[in-house]
Amino acid sequence: MSADRRNPPGEDLACQEVVEVVSSYVDGVMAPEQMRRFEAHLVDCSYCTEYVDQLREVSGALHGLGAESIAPERREALLEAFRGWHAG
Repeated sequence: MSADRRNPPGEDLACQEVVEVVSSYVDGVMAPEQMRRFEAHLVDCSYCTEYVDQLREVSGALHGLGAESIAPERREALLEAFRGWHAG
């Protein structure tokens, strides 16, 4: 998938936008209108469809892991790495 791919005629969501909001889609928290646009894009874009499928697979695997599956020292190292980190 190319980051500067342009929208095909009649499509109102670009691949880059899909990448930016895919987590909301996979997690099932996307607003209905955005979901409609998102799914309309997937109908015509095999690259993004494959990307979403891969993310669902990874998400499913990660949801099966609990905090207890991480060694305490690694858990603390991860928490330390993300302390103070802010999106945006």
